[in-house]
Amino acid sequence: MNLDRAVMAFAGVMILISVALVYFVSPLWLFFTAFIGLNLLQASFTGFCPAAMVFRKLGFNAGCAFK
Repeated sequence: MNLDRAVMAFAGVMILISVALVYFVSPLWLFFTAFIGLNLLQASFTGFCPAAMVFRKLGFNAGCAFK
């Protein structure tokens, strides 16, 4: 798995977790979902993604998006 796919998988898992938290705990967890979406949007424009930096340090090979 390369870095791009790891970041997308991580974002997907975090969104699913936040949706479960909205359903089972409190609607206020929608702010967490919005934060994830905003982070994905800014990463698409700037190329800066904290999750990508962590995954790179864990040894994932760079893909097209995060070189």
